[in-house]
Amino acid sequence: MTDASPDSAASALSEWRDGVAELAPAMIAAMPLALLYGAIAAGKGLSPFAVALSSGLVFAGGAQLAAIEMWTSPVPVAGIILSTVLINARYVLMAASLAPKVGHMPIWARLLGFHVLADENWALAERRAAARRLTLAYFLGAGAVFWVNWVFFSWLGAIVGPLIGDPRRFGADFAFTAIFIGLVAGFVTTRRHVAVVVASAAAATLVHQTLGSPWHVLAGAFAGMAMAVWVWRPEAEAVA
Repeated sequence: MTDASPDSAASALSEWRDGVAELAPAMIAAMPLALLYGAIAAGKGLSPFAVALSSGLVFAGGAQLAAIEMWTSPVPVAGIILSTVLINARYVLMAASLAPKVGHMPIWARLLGFHVLADENWALAERRAAARRLTLAYFLGAGAVFWVNWVFFSWLGAIVGPLIGDPRRFGADFAFTAIFIGLVAGFVTTRRHVAVVVASAAAATLVHQTLGSPWHVLAGAFAGMAMAVWVWRPEAEAVA
């Protein structure tokens, strides 16, 4: 492998730095949510080690918060499973959309990359892949840092949670949402894209107001897919 190779050490370090830099705002936004999860989990009786272990194995902020909010004695296993499956169903679609862009990577890298996949680094990976070849250093490297960030601050939340109180009172829980809205806006370049985003947002909002969480996640995903199929035109997929 030569120095000119995209997978050379210098190039890989540059790609990793790009990924971490672009993901930094999302990691900052994740900190209060991780602290919140850790504080709630500790209040439900989980040790700091158990909190960190759950964050490392699950790594799904929304699903973790939903599950821990439902955590009572006895544990409502069926309800927690249904809730987390619905919330995390979007990862199937996200992984499917990235699959062709990471097909050149080793299987172990793809599996680890999908484990540390979140809404924000998925959007960044899609945007990166639209401009250039998605590299292992960018996809897996940045995701791994994001994972470490979440695990550490959820662990910290279990320790200092009672001292900082509920971060939601500062509106910190909306930071993640705001960043993702900004990332999605970067994909909206045509009227078809606008139609897909509007359909997804409208369906999610309607279902959230009528049925509540977590059904709105699935509703938004299916509405967006349905609209994408409806407005798709063969010429839109043609390569110039």
